[in-house]
Amino acid sequence: MNLSEYATFDGLGLAELIRRKEVKPRELVDLALQAIQQVNPELNAVIASIIESADQVDESSLPDGPFRGVPFLIKDLVVHAAGIPTDMGSRFTQNVEFPHDTELMARFKKAGLVTIGRTNTPEFGYNANTAPVLHGPTHNPWDPSKSPGGSSGGSAAAVASRIVPWAHANDGGGSIRIPASACGLVGLKPTRGRVSLGPDFGEALLGLACEHVVTRTVRDCAAMLDAVHGPAPGEPYIITPPERPYLEEVETAPGTLKIAFTTKGFNGLKSDPACVKAVEDTAAKLESLGHRIVQAAPEVNFENMLNASVPAWTGWVASAVEGIRLLMDRTPSPDNLEATTWTAYQQGTKASALDVLTSIALYNQIRREAAPFFEEHDVLMTPTMPTPLVEIAHYNADDQSLDARGWVDKLFNGWAHFTGVINVTGQPAISLPLQETADNQPIGIHFVGRFGDEASLFRLAGQLEKANPWIDRKPPICI
Repeated sequence: MNLSEYATFDGLGLAELIRRKEVKPRELVDLALQAIQQVNPELNAVIASIIESADQVDESSLPDGPFRGVPFLIKDLVVHAAGIPTDMGSRFTQNVEFPHDTELMARFKKAGLVTIGRTNTPEFGYNANTAPVLHGPTHNPWDPSKSPGGSSGGSAAAVASRIVPWAHANDGGGSIRIPASACGLVGLKPTRGRVSLGPDFGEALLGLACEHVVTRTVRDCAAMLDAVHGPAPGEPYIITPPERPYLEEVETAPGTLKIAFTTKGFNGLKSDPACVKAVEDTAAKLESLGHRIVQAAPEVNFENMLNASVPAWTGWVASAVEGIRLLMDRTPSPDNLEATTWTAYQQGTKASALDVLTSIALYNQIRREAAPFFEEHDVLMTPTMPTPLVEIAHYNADDQSLDARGWVDKLFNGWAHFTGVINVTGQPAISLPLQETADNQPIGIHFVGRFGDEASLFRLAGQLEKANPWIDRKPPICI
């Protein structure tokens, strides 16, 4: 197998080749390492190796999981492996090592994945872009002058350029779905509680954060969720498990769904005309497939969301910084933290218990405002992002002119204003690469399901993938 052949397969396809003994895990790892050498200098998606040579892969010890021997990358945030350094995108936390695997890391290993490296992420994941001072910007493989999104931009750029068929990602305000949209991928944010954050967290970011992957195909996304979902001991909450494997749902007809759509943001702002057209064209396609389409959206108090997000996000940053300060005896300062991180850290350390409890109350109010809408509608469709791709410098986390509230406003009134509300509600949502701009840059379409109902999203996504296939679309920077 050569690189061009390797690039045509998704993760399940590569796993099947290994099962049929048509290719060996070491061969695939060698190809993935070659792919990094070929395209990563232009992209800066992979910031560190975990495996530097295919000879390091002990094929006899690989678990007999569903993805045995398939190369994989982990985003350098939240998930970590025992004894493997992590930076979390920050000079302050550079080369921190933990003595244990996170629960999700253990499940990735059990599934048979071979993790070959770590991908770039903004400092503590607090950006819709991926351009940390520590490692420099990741470039979008569709246009290297543009942002790949964030905070999983390194993972998305790596998958879009075919370095690996899938990569770990996480999402606290859109950080799976925004990069998936920007890089032309499939990106699912699972329901809150579907994938364990243990043992380090019960809930992260007051329940906003979720873990999963970015992929090129819907079936890879579903199969990975089958492999990693479910509670670990000590979970604060356990949600209803799926009735059957999600991979089966991809091949199941969705029936007739009542799908609402809007192109107007939850903050009341209009989307770019290209994104409006993309949603309207998708609505027409859905109608042709037999679905009931209505123009409607839940109404939520977006100002309350912004108010709640300041203590939530500054508290997240402050907690991360303080944890490393105590663990590693390091001193945080403007010299080792980016400007908006430093401001968030300072504000987060000053927040009171009342501030945090008020945020929790406001988030609860937003969930109560949105939930009745989904008793009347099966799915909500929006643009994933309200604009097409922007320059890398647009979301600059080292901007000294922004205070903590200013950075929240920029992110959540910008690329994250469709996605962020759904982190608050905890519902599953998926971005699909269904549309493009006039100059062939990807536009993701965002589908939100009922709480706990990833199955309906996978059925719909599988139908749309067949009706409007995207697998052969390749960015200019690609193996």
